[in-house]
Amino acid sequence: MPQTFDVILSGGTLVNQDGEGLRDVGVRDGKIAEIGDLSRASAGETIDCKGLHILPGVVDSQVHFREPGLSHKEDLESGSRSAVLGGVTGVFEMPNTSPLTTGEAELADKVARATDRMHCDFAFWVGGTHENAKHAAELERLPGAAGIKVFMGSSTGSLLLADDEGIAEVLSHTRRRAAFHSEDEQRLNERKDLRVEGDPRSHPVWRDVETALRATQRLVKIAREKRALIHVLHVTTAEEIALLSHHKDLASVEVTPNHLTLESSAYERIGTLAQMNPPVREARHRDALWEGLRQGVVDVIGSDHAPHTLEEKAQPYPKSPSGMTGVQTLVPLLLDAVNCGRLTLARFVDLTSAGPLRIFGMAGKGRIARGYDADFTIVDMKRREIIRNEWIASRVGWTPFHGVEVAGWPVGTFVRGARVMWEGELTTPSTGRPIRFQQGL
Repeated sequence: MPQTFDVILSGGTLVNQDGEGLRDVGVRDGKIAEIGDLSRASAGETIDCKGLHILPGVVDSQVHFREPGLSHKEDLESGSRSAVLGGVTGVFEMPNTSPLTTGEAELADKVARATDRMHCDFAFWVGGTHENAKHAAELERLPGAAGIKVFMGSSTGSLLLADDEGIAEVLSHTRRRAAFHSEDEQRLNERKDLRVEGDPRSHPVWRDVETALRATQRLVKIAREKRALIHVLHVTTAEEIALLSHHKDLASVEVTPNHLTLESSAYERIGTLAQMNPPVREARHRDALWEGLRQGVVDVIGSDHAPHTLEEKAQPYPKSPSGMTGVQTLVPLLLDAVNCGRLTLARFVDLTSAGPLRIFGMAGKGRIARGYDADFTIVDMKRREIIRNEWIASRVGWTPFHGVEVAGWPVGTFVRGARVMWEGELTTPSTGRPIRFQQGL
């Protein structure tokens, strides 16, 4: 009696923990049920993936979808629509919304807003504060929680925990890996006069290398004392990569496609559209981030999708807000890096699915293996496209990569066995669910 499945992905090149090769995938009840030659099996739907690569579903572990409070920029539906159109199957969303996500009630509200409304699966970071630090162990284990996120330096919104005592209190109570925006608030305040009105080129002068390095040095020291696990978000400097390479037993590292592909000339080319925190820096830092990828110092790539409207961005610097879209362009930019020889496809998978599984302890996601959620990012490695603002589904409708040609493109997004995107079109109603995490994490 032949095997039967709900869906068979047929004839594609599968990339998973077993390497890369031509293999079919059978899906049943939203789970991966079989991998191999399924030419004699039957299914409710068979999807021809000949000439395409089937990758584990990409997880973007740093996005800002702005809901509640700032939904004129983005909301959970529009942000997740942008995600799945870009091949992303899961996201970890940030707590600097309004109200701030700092307690059980605010987290539950977000989970309720997202369930069956977001197009991808999701988890939410809970903001760490002086007030909730002693409750971190309970907060980080709530359903839908990705963990505790701390802003050591001020960015968008009012969430801030800048002093060593507060950071130590949070890390005294966390058991999962806590995430940090690592910029030194005291130095930021001391250097505000270095901002030049109307000139975004002064942004990386104000938020300089020392601002980032000093905060990361403090963070590593405290984490070492508290024997805590930390995740350093959007690392931008050569000096931090060198420092963190000596602390991999406790510190995981994220970089963004923005910092890997943009450099300081972007301020002259696109002005405040290149403004983000920490800032885009000169080429030596970009080269160091790539070297950190090659040496295994970097664990994951997150987009830091942080949209603002063009009207808000058009304000003269420094009134212009920091942040740019990114969740929809993460996959195309990295596939282009694969085709350019800067990254292998296996390393891409490690950075975008196996890496999040490993360091955050997701349950049932992050690899193509029997029994795991049937999350797939299906890509055409030979397809060339030009990224354009018109393609961006975010409410703000722009990207700093407008006009950039890339080789490699997402053509399909599957979330728990449902084909939610195919060839640039949404094909399934939104069925987003909270990402689960392994017991004990």
